[in-house]
Amino acid sequence: MRRVHPEDSLAAVRLDSVRKVYANGQIAVAEASFEAADGELLVLVGPSGCGKSTLLRLVAGLESVSAGTLAIGGRVVNDVPPRDRDIAMVFQSYALYPHMSVAQNLAFGLSLRKTPRAEIDARVREAAAMLDLSSVLERKPAQLSGGQRQRVALGRALVRKPSVFLLDEPLSNLDAKLRLGMRVEIARLHKRIGATMIYVTHDQIEAMTLGDRIVVMNGGEIQQIDAPMRLYEKPANVFVAGFLGSPAMNFFRGRVSAANGMQIDLGEASLQLPAASAHALANNAGREILVGVRPEDLVLAGDADADAIEATLEVVEPVGNEIFLNLRRGDQAIVMRVPPRTMPETGTTLRIAMKPERVHLFDAKTERRIEIP
Repeated sequence: MRRVHPEDSLAAVRLDSVRKVYANGQIAVAEASFEAADGELLVLVGPSGCGKSTLLRLVAGLESVSAGTLAIGGRVVNDVPPRDRDIAMVFQSYALYPHMSVAQNLAFGLSLRKTPRAEIDARVREAAAMLDLSSVLERKPAQLSGGQRQRVALGRALVRKPSVFLLDEPLSNLDAKLRLGMRVEIARLHKRIGATMIYVTHDQIEAMTLGDRIVVMNGGEIQQIDAPMRLYEKPANVFVAGFLGSPAMNFFRGRVSAANGMQIDLGEASLQLPAASAHALANNAGREILVGVRPEDLVLAGDADADAIEATLEVVEPVGNEIFLNLRRGDQAIVMRVPPRTMPETGTTLRIAMKPERVHLFDAKTERRIEIP
C-alpha cells in the first residue's frame, strides 16, 4: 500500500536543534536533532514526562516549534498545518466512532477528503485484509476486542497512505498478551508496507523489539540514538544503561586501584580487570567510577573466589526458563538472572561475582561511559 515516491528522501523526517519551550519557561524538548530515514521504524523511548510525546506532536504539527527546523520529505514544515504534512497519527486511545461500523470508521477520513467512493472501498478492503479485519467490517466498535479496536485505529491511518506514520503509545491500553500480539502485528505491517514510522513508548521492551533505531530521552534531552542491541551493549551513560534492560542493570560504586595490576576496589571485594581494560585505565588510579553489570552477567561464586561480593537472598522469582534472584548488599538491591536450579532458602548469604569482560564502567561524576577495549 505504500505510495511510490520519486526519491527516497520524500518520506524522511529530519529535526535540527528543535526546541519546545512553554510560556511558563518549561523546556519540554531541548535541542533535538535526528533523522527518521525513509522506511525506518524509529522509536522514541523514555520515562513519563521525558518529552517523547511532545516531540511526536511537534512532528505532527499539534504543537508549535519554539526553535530549530523540522522537515518532512525535505520540506520545512515548522509553520505547515497538520492536515498538509502528509502524516497519519495513531493515539493511545482508539477514538473510534461508536455508532459507525468498522468499515465506516476506516473510511471516515477519506470521506472527509472527498475521495471517490470506489477508491475508498478499495482502500478499506485492502487495509482490512492486511489487518485481518475483513470478517468484522460490519460490526460496531463495542462488538470488537481491544486488539481489534487498535487494528481499526491503525487501519484508519493506513487507508490514507501517508508518507509518515506517527504512533503515540498505541498499545498502552491493552493487556500484556494483546500488547505482545499487536507488537508483532505492527512489526509485520511495517515490513510489509515499508513506510516511515515514528513510534513513542515508555516500554523499553517495545522499543527494543520494534525499533530499527531507538532515540532514548530523559528530561527533554536526547541521551543516545542507536540500534537496539548497540544501546544494550554500549550504553552512553548511566541513564541509558539503567533504563534499557529488564531486569535493570546493577550498579556498584568503586575506585580504580593500581594494586595487583589494575583493579577496581568495591569495598570488601575487588574486580580484577582484563589486561586490555587495565591498560586503558592505567592513568586513572584513584578515580571514582560506577561499575554496571547486567543481571545475566553476575554468577554464583565459589568459596575460594577472593573477589566475590556477599549479599543476602531476599526474593526468588522463578519465571520458567530462568530465575531472578533479588539480593541485598547493605542498602543496595541486586538482581541476578540464573538458569533454573534448586535455590537456597531466602535469608541465605550468597557469594556472587561479576564477569570482568562484561562489566560497563562509568565516571561517577559525569555518569558518562568510560570506553575500554
